[in-house]
Amino acid sequence: MLEQITLYIDELLDGNWWIVHSFVIIFATLLLDFIQKRVLKHLEKRFQKTASIWDNSLVSSIRHPVTLFIWVLGISFLMAVFDLESDRAVREVGAIIAIAWALLRFVDQMEKNILDRKDLEGKPLDRTTADAITQLLKISVFITASLVMLQTLGVNISAILAFGGIGGIAIGFAAKDMLANFFGAMMIYFDRPFAIGDWVRSPDRNIEGTVEKIGWRLTIVRTFDKRPIYVPNSVFSSIVVENPSRMFNRRIFETIGVRYTDVDVLPKIIADVKAMLQAHPEIDQEQTLIVNFNSFGASSLDFFVYTFTKTVKWIEFHEVKQDVLFKISDIIASHGAEVAFPTRTLHMPDLIEGANLPQPPTTQ
Repeated sequence: MLEQITLYIDELLDGNWWIVHSFVIIFATLLLDFIQKRVLKHLEKRFQKTASIWDNSLVSSIRHPVTLFIWVLGISFLMAVFDLESDRAVREVGAIIAIAWALLRFVDQMEKNILDRKDLEGKPLDRTTADAITQLLKISVFITASLVMLQTLGVNISAILAFGGIGGIAIGFAAKDMLANFFGAMMIYFDRPFAIGDWVRSPDRNIEGTVEKIGWRLTIVRTFDKRPIYVPNSVFSSIVVENPSRMFNRRIFETIGVRYTDVDVLPKIIADVKAMLQAHPEIDQEQTLIVNFNSFGASSLDFFVYTFTKTVKWIEFHEVKQDVLFKISDIIASHGAEVAFPTRTLHMPDLIEGANLPQPPTTQ
């Protein structure tokens, strides 16, 4: 009975066993892909409960590359069924692409996991340094994978490297601006005059805003009206850059004038304002604090307030400054004085008072 079934199958296929082989290869590929997805999904759920970030990042980064490699293997075996000679090259190139893809995904996952964590002092880790290391690792993986792939395809790597050494000089002259921007980016990463998220401004150029991205050629600065400014990195080597985000304090420096008629209470006003600032919880007492009569103004007696807030945040600083100014106004009013405004006094000589001034003509 078994022999009859075998003969029947042979007659039915009539030598076309490639159909069976193709079906088996496709089915095995689908089954293997299904199994690896279930296994990696289970491992990912298990590793999420651990404290280490390496295992979770590794499993998450290899899921799609493993699927790609399994299908590349299946395609190469199908090519072998049809006696195609390039099946080995397809497997090797597919393996290189899958490994490079997995490494690039692993670098991205590690950067994300590291930035989500904090250092020993509870502060977020430096995003600028992490971004620089990530880009360098990606470039290294890409160049290495490209060279290995070319070697696998039979390309002479030595000739390419020799040509690169000779042509590098010409490329250097042609791309000098690009190289200047590259080394400008390296200067930013090493000197770290600012980082991603810092508020920067340049008095030399019309540049002010928040650093959004530091690339190898451009740095993106988002202005306060949400306009992006794309600044070549080479510019930062020739301009002055201020970084207000790294201030330790913000300064309150205001000149306030009272009327000349309030000269008697001015010393008490100054003393009360100084006492108020010394007792204010948002004023940094370790910094310079000055409240002094400053000058005789055109229509006011001017004293100035010079002090520093504890906060450096822009919105909180203005809330503190507003509170201080209101308290100064209340102190002035409590002494029966008033804040001066521009006035002019006209003195009439006594002779003019008794003089006979011409009368305007009467109308009839």
